[in-house]
Order: sequence, then C-alpha cells, then structure tokens
Amino acid sequence: MTPPHAAPGPARDPYAALRQPNFARYLVALFTLTVAIQIQGTVVGWQVYALTKDPLALGLIGLAEALPAISMALYAGHVVDRHDRRRIAMIALAVLLGCSVALWVLAAPLSAALVTPLRIRAIYAVIVLSGIARAFLQPARQALSAEIVPRALFANAITWRSGTWQMAAVLGPALGGGLYALGGTTLAYAVDALLMVLALGIFGVIRHRSPPRGATRESVLESVTGGVRFVFREPVLLGALTLDLFSVLFGGAVALLPIFAAEVLQVGPTGLGVLRAAPAVGAVATSILVARHHDFTHTGRVLLLAVAGFGVSMIAFGLSRSFLLSVAILVVSGMCDMVSVVIRSTLLQSRTPEGMLGRVSAVNQIFIGSSNEIGAFESGVTARWWGATRAVVVGGVLTLGVVASIGAFVPTLRRLGRLHPDERSGV
Repeated sequence: MTPPHAAPGPARDPYAALRQPNFARYLVALFTLTVAIQIQGTVVGWQVYALTKDPLALGLIGLAEALPAISMALYAGHVVDRHDRRRIAMIALAVLLGCSVALWVLAAPLSAALVTPLRIRAIYAVIVLSGIARAFLQPARQALSAEIVPRALFANAITWRSGTWQMAAVLGPALGGGLYALGGTTLAYAVDALLMVLALGIFGVIRHRSPPRGATRESVLESVTGGVRFVFREPVLLGALTLDLFSVLFGGAVALLPIFAAEVLQVGPTGLGVLRAAPAVGAVATSILVARHHDFTHTGRVLLLAVAGFGVSMIAFGLSRSFLLSVAILVVSGMCDMVSVVIRSTLLQSRTPEGMLGRVSAVNQIFIGSSNEIGAFESGVTARWWGATRAVVVGGVLTLGVVASIGAFVPTLRRLGRLHPDERSGV
C-alpha cells in the first residue's frame, strides 16, 4: 500500500500527483466510469424526449436521480467514513453496472411490446436506483482520491481529477450521440455497460485500503450530521457550496439541450452529443492551465467572476440561434465552471479533516445533486411554462443575482486570498 502521506515531489511539479501509482489508476477508472455515465445521460435524455416530446419529462429524469441521491447522501457519508472507501465505491459501481444492463434490456427489441408509459416508468425506476448508488459512489471516490495522495498535492490532484472528468465529459456525450445515430439505444447502452465493467475492474487493482479508524463515541445520528455541522462552521466552504448550488440550479441548461438540438438548432442526436461535450472542451483546456499555475492570488474574487461568467454564458446560449456560436458559448461556460470546480474542491479537501472527508463530501454531493439534478427538474418545469429559450435566459439572469448576493453577504469568501492550503491568506 502506498503511504498516503509520503513525501511529495517538487511543489510546483504539474505532474506530481500523476507520479502516485494508485492515483494514476484512479484517474483511469474515473475516466472510464465518466464516459459510461455521460453516454447513458445523453442517450436517456434523447430517448425519453423522443418518446414523450415533453420538456417536463426531461426534468423528471433529474428529479428521479436527485431525490434518492440527496436523501441517502448523509448516511452514505457516514458509511464511507467508517469502512473501506475503495470497497464501497466498487459496490456502488456494481449497482450502476446493473442499471446499465437494465437500460439495455429496456431498449432491446423484446421490450418493444411495452406501451410507452410503462417503458418510461421502468426507465425512471432504473434512474432512481442509479441515484441511490451514486449517493454512495460520489463521497467514496472523492474521499478515496484524497486518501491516496499526500495532502500537499491536493490542489494538483484535484486539477487532474477534474480535468480527467472533463475529458471524459468531452468524449462521452459525443460518443453517446454517435452510437445512438449508428445503432440506436441498444448499441449505446451496450457500450455503456462494457465501460462500467472496465471501470469496476480498474478500481479492483487500486492497491489501497482505508486506514483503520479508532472507535468513536458518536451516535449514528451525530456521525451522520457531523458533515453538515462542520460545513456550517466554515463560512468559506458554506459560501462556496451555496454559490455553486444556486448558480447551477438556475443557470444550468444541460437538461434542455435535447430541446435545443431537436427544435431550436435542429442538429439531431449527433449535434446533441456535440452540445453536451462543448462545456467539457473548455473545462479541459482550463484544467491544463490550472495544473501548471494552480494557485490564485485573489481566490474569492476569481470564484465570483467565474460563476458570473457562467451566468452570462447561459444568457448568450439561450439567445443564440447559430449552432457554431452555441457550441462556442458552451465552451466558455465550461471554462468558467472548471475554475469554480477546482477552487471549491480544493477548499473542501484542504479544510476538512481526513476522518470527515466522506461526510463532508456527502454534504457537497447534496449541494451538487440539488443544483444539477433538481436544477434539471426546474429547467424542465420553466421550459414547459415559458419555452426553453426564455427558461435558459431567465436562469442566467438569476445566476448573476446569486453571485451579487453571495459577494455581498459572505465577505469572508469575497476576501479569500491564496488557494493553496500552505499559502492561504485573507481568510
């Protein structure tokens, strides 16, 4: 087992985290898993909209995943902090593999006899199960990634982890759209399941076990709520998480991309894959820059400006009627989002004790799940009321309002200095 706090390489080595063998294996598994999830998300969205032609149905996809994920998150964080994190991640991944197989079966010719409402309900049921699995997977894999690198390399590791996720997010949607165009849902879900198998196997060869933790006098309830209490005692963390929650809740247009691809831009499933991949293209480019220059002198201001840039991008995307311009705007939104992700994740890992990483990651998962999946539901509802274009534009405007509010009411975050834990100032 690689010692989790072995002496790191040079502090400014942009590849320092990659020199940790277990972390390198972790990145390969993360890449494979994320490609699979992105393929599934792209195809499920297109499939459900093709069956229903209802924007609310797209929003219900996010709600079906978010509600079980959020409701189970705090308990999942407790479990992650009490047991081997790699094993929990593998069990959750095995459940996700089963969900991929179930979607493949529902897409197979034999299921064609199912009436549309019954098939839609079955798809939602699978998504609910996947939400439960991801409630355990997210805190387990995030805590594991912090466990297998020295603390001094957290910022570097988070940049590579985020960049890897974003690279997979570039490939996954494009691959999902291409597979759908080539062989329909059956082929796409088959590839999704095969990639899940590969990710599970790679997690299995990570040579690490979570260190034993001493007995605690905390009750289960005290342990479960420990992450919440910790975050609410840390105004910088709470401000950063709240900023992410409401900005993506209002400003996320991803759930409505099938409508833009089918009706506004008229580019079909292949174009949908490109649109879903575009934010990740910008994020990958930004991650390369951040990996080489990982610190920010005025972190709080940079975070607020990045989220404001994300809001402006959403407004511009909603107003665009050009496919190429829309892709370029989404690239810019990904660049802004990547800066926010790196800052928020570094703050979370560097300020959280190792024994609480699972529970605090679970709180982070609640915020992210609320913003992404419930934001998808909110987008579906507002699109049904006002139309997709107006829903995205109004969401972008509300995001700018959130930035102004957090900047005004959380001065500790606004004045935050250097990001790197060894060089923090202005806190």
